[in-house]
Amino acid sequence: MYEQYGLYFDGKWHKASDGGLKKVYDPATEEVLGTIPAATTGDLDAALASAQQGLKVWRTTNPWERGAIIRRVSVLIRERVEAIAQIMSAETGKPVAEAQAETNAAADQFEWYSEETKRIYGQTIEGRTPDVRMTVRYQPVGVVAAFSAWNFPALLPARKIAAALGAGCAIIVKPAGEAPGSCMALIQACHDAGVPAGVVNFVTGESSLISPYLIKSHVVRKVSLTGSVPVGQQILHMAADGVKKVTMELGGHGPVLVFDDADAAAAARTCAATKFRNCGQVCISPSRFYVHENVYDTFAKAFAEVANGLKVGRGLDAGVQMGPMANARGLATAKEMIADATGRGADLLAGGGTPKGLEKGYFLQPTVLGRVGDDAKIMIEEPFAPVAPITTFRDLDEVLERANSLPFGLAGYVFTSSLRTAHIASEALECGMVGVNEMLLATAEAPFGGIKESGMGREGGSLGIMDYLEPKYIKMKL
Repeated sequence: MYEQYGLYFDGKWHKASDGGLKKVYDPATEEVLGTIPAATTGDLDAALASAQQGLKVWRTTNPWERGAIIRRVSVLIRERVEAIAQIMSAETGKPVAEAQAETNAAADQFEWYSEETKRIYGQTIEGRTPDVRMTVRYQPVGVVAAFSAWNFPALLPARKIAAALGAGCAIIVKPAGEAPGSCMALIQACHDAGVPAGVVNFVTGESSLISPYLIKSHVVRKVSLTGSVPVGQQILHMAADGVKKVTMELGGHGPVLVFDDADAAAAARTCAATKFRNCGQVCISPSRFYVHENVYDTFAKAFAEVANGLKVGRGLDAGVQMGPMANARGLATAKEMIADATGRGADLLAGGGTPKGLEKGYFLQPTVLGRVGDDAKIMIEEPFAPVAPITTFRDLDEVLERANSLPFGLAGYVFTSSLRTAHIASEALECGMVGVNEMLLATAEAPFGGIKESGMGREGGSLGIMDYLEPKYIKMKL
């Protein structure tokens, strides 16, 4: 499946220098999809040297030329949507329609940053005397090491690659080993669009070797990660030793506040469709549902109806609405959380087991739990799974305290018809992003990121490029 690809540096695809390989599995069948190179330290040295040379060329390429090349990347991705989506669906199990939407969203990132590269504005400061000139200009931070997750294997690296290219940086990308293929396709699009050799580089293999080796290199000046909180903490420690700039998009546990003046049934249908997207394996997935006690029954019933009506299966099959989970460890954790919640008295409103006929693969029925206590594991730890815990609340102050009680702060959601409640709740939620009567938050033109243990920095929007730039203040006496 990956024969035409490999490691990418110096503008070419390479095998691992020692011939080492790593297997990639189909989560729907548990069979091997193919093998990818396992980079050695020698391969990583080659990628670092390649990025150094690429940076020299790219940072001096004028922004209009950079923008034109980045724009061509977006065009090529759109032309290849169907092929990339097939690879993504095979690797992740997500339905082809979702994979196509994600691929187009990845193209959006390159289109957006092709325009932002021409809008890196500096600043002029008035001097205290007539013979003084003070200016601030923004320059590329340098070589970037970017580490991406498997749940959105095209969109997540696209956010990093496109912003880095727009800022004039060179980048080395390490995708998740579970789903490298769609990122490989992005790298090929960069190559075909005319991104100069060395500007974009790509490595695969063992994270325990690659991550510290790249981060500790004096060549790398910025680190970008999409991953779990524990991994983010480890990488922050490593980056601190070299005082490297970092962007961290880590885990979340998105609270949803449904007030009694909302249309509870409509809110439930929206929440359920979003919850079960990508099998619940979304960092901003709604994952704790606080529903006003007056509308709980209506909300829970409608939510369960959606869950029971979803078609589960292999993402490549026609009509499938939810595929398998990505791996066995995630499936085991989800089952443990379900057992813990029901053992503490939660109601099982839908799902909870393996779909009939799908005993092989990492499949789990769309699951809805009712009247879940705040002490249940699923209300405390991020449930990266198609499991929705619903509980009740009585008033605004109470639910805000409960929603803000965890160390996560990525995304939150509010459903209400009251403008007053919408403002108060959205401003009080301790999250980097809040949706009010809306759950599709991610878009190329808006900043994406969290607070607290959910990360730092932003990806996307006008703010996204700033994390790849350094301000330089210049004072001149005439």
